[in-house]
Amino acid sequence: MGPFDWLPHAPLAPLALEWLNGVELAVLRLDRIDPLISGNKWFKLTEHLAQARQAGASGIISLGGAYSNHLHALAAAGKRFGFPTVGLLRGHPQDTPTVLDLKTFGMHLHWLGYGGYRARHAPDFWLPWREQYPHLYPVPEGGGGMAGARGCGVLVEQARGQLNNLGWADYDAWWLAAGTGTTLAGLVLAEAGAHPVYGAMAVPDDHGVAQNVSALVQHGYELLDASRGGFAKVDPLLLEFIDATEQACGIPLEPIYTGKALLALKQQVETGRFAPGTRLVFVHTGGLQGSRGAPSGTVPMREGLIMCDQSDPREIDPAS
Repeated sequence: MGPFDWLPHAPLAPLALEWLNGVELAVLRLDRIDPLISGNKWFKLTEHLAQARQAGASGIISLGGAYSNHLHALAAAGKRFGFPTVGLLRGHPQDTPTVLDLKTFGMHLHWLGYGGYRARHAPDFWLPWREQYPHLYPVPEGGGGMAGARGCGVLVEQARGQLNNLGWADYDAWWLAAGTGTTLAGLVLAEAGAHPVYGAMAVPDDHGVAQNVSALVQHGYELLDASRGGFAKVDPLLLEFIDATEQACGIPLEPIYTGKALLALKQQVETGRFAPGTRLVFVHTGGLQGSRGAPSGTVPMREGLIMCDQSDPREIDPAS
């Protein structure tokens, strides 16, 4: 089996929480598709892999941070399916749990520092890397762009195929975390106006999510701020909400994306934005591996969660 034969299936399950107040919620469990190639990252990679094959490339080179979910999924896929991978990492060498996995999976790593990583949007950024690795296909950080969005379109089909299991004839909207907006854009493209898509932004407005999404789609979505003061900023209210939710339903959450997105939905329900009987599909985008360990300057709160109020935002990024 190769990467073009593997189409993982994300289960859709009802989510019963007291605060829903009559709103019906189902969660698309992308965290359950695979122990290593997890979350929305594989779906964002599929079209890039197809383009790499069409270009005659033998492997992939991409970018991310020391806790990158994208690089983790890419490296794991490379090991499983037998293609080489190279990672260009932000910052300076460090052995986070994610980085140790990347090495185990056989990804060749280059540390760019912070200035070098900031240059990733320059027109000539890829030139020296393509000269060094002419057989590898470059993929933007996070698997973004139109190719990444199109790869996520299959999620709409997967959710619709499981509605009967819920006793639903249809649903009213999607709700998910937005780091770059690529997955959101993919849902919007696949929906083609049939259902709106709400993106709870894990980053402040100045991180360019709106620009990223508008470059891919023009209508059919709404973005809301769920960053709680900044990307990777975690506060006691969020941590208490995650604890209570995990105890109530048994679904693991992380504080960077899914926890913030679900808390933002709770707040919108409490304002009366969604009437009782509204049916929403919430996308669990995975990212659980990225919560292992604590970036520099963070305070461990409990196993699997980290307090990031004092963290260096250069350590992690919404594209990871």
